[in-house]
Amino acid sequence: MKKTKVAALLSGGIDSSYTAYLLKEAGYEVEGVYLKLHEDESKHAINIANVEKVGEFLDIKTHVIDAKAEFKKVVYDAFVASYEAGLTPNPCALCNPHMKFGLALRKALEMGCEKIATGHYAQVKNGRIAEAVDESKDQSYFLFGISQEAIERVIFPLGGLIKEELKPIALEKLPWLGSLQTYKESQDVCFIANDYMEILRLHVKADEPGTVTDQEGNTVGTHQGYMHYTVGKRRGFRIDGAHEPHYVLRTDPKTNTVVVGKKEELQTTFVRAKNLSLPVDFKEGEYGIKVRYRSPKVRAHVRLLGEEIIAQLQEPVYGVAAGQALVVYEEDRVLGGGWLE
Repeated sequence: MKKTKVAALLSGGIDSSYTAYLLKEAGYEVEGVYLKLHEDESKHAINIANVEKVGEFLDIKTHVIDAKAEFKKVVYDAFVASYEAGLTPNPCALCNPHMKFGLALRKALEMGCEKIATGHYAQVKNGRIAEAVDESKDQSYFLFGISQEAIERVIFPLGGLIKEELKPIALEKLPWLGSLQTYKESQDVCFIANDYMEILRLHVKADEPGTVTDQEGNTVGTHQGYMHYTVGKRRGFRIDGAHEPHYVLRTDPKTNTVVVGKKEELQTTFVRAKNLSLPVDFKEGEYGIKVRYRSPKVRAHVRLLGEEIIAQLQEPVYGVAAGQALVVYEEDRVLGGGWLE
């Protein structure tokens, strides 16, 4: 019987390498694909060396795809433009539909693959992305935007596993990745080495001091440049005579102003987002929603009004940041979502 051919997206790290191992063990015909996304060639060289070791060990073909131009246009430039516009971008949620499950899926199909696999901690249930068994590593939030075609072709071998349990097994099976003592987890955003401000400084004037105001517009202090601050931040600006913590409520790029307030001023029970992936036949009702990656799901009445998702929450959430994702869940399944406004 002919084996199903799968393209495994490899980063050179433990999760994707072990994904390829599990696929081969399960009897798939596997080909590895490494995407060159960012401009750091020294990092690519290290990753590709690891990918080639995976290929040799598993006796699979590996391919390197240079996707830097598309990544720059779709993800990197959007990242810079978002901060410039006073938004808090989510580059991984943008990269997944366009690059990993867009460009890479198209390349995989051209290679004759029927499926694509990644090391994401997520599952597919009844034709929908669903949460991983390991709640501490669940990445379903970042996958809300991928197409139905991608969902139908994707395999997540790690979705039913617990990271802390698989790590020692993976390092034993793939010893060149290091040991439990030496292995370092990959960073959250692939093109940021240390601090996102280092990226912004390459392209825009990010360190222009300005004024801090309260909700009424009264000047209460100074800041280092509005791009330094995201909603909910409480450090890095000066407040005259403050005796209690102040938090960033929003920024105004036009006036280079940062608006601050008390913690209770960060809370809201109403959010809206520009729809990206909720289906047009979405039924208004009560669902779980997430407004950022590390926040728990909150119950809300959700409806689709034209191009907007409107959510009335049953309990307040803090620090809702425009530019992040609003993701709608039915139990553990992702129904879709959009970009917070």
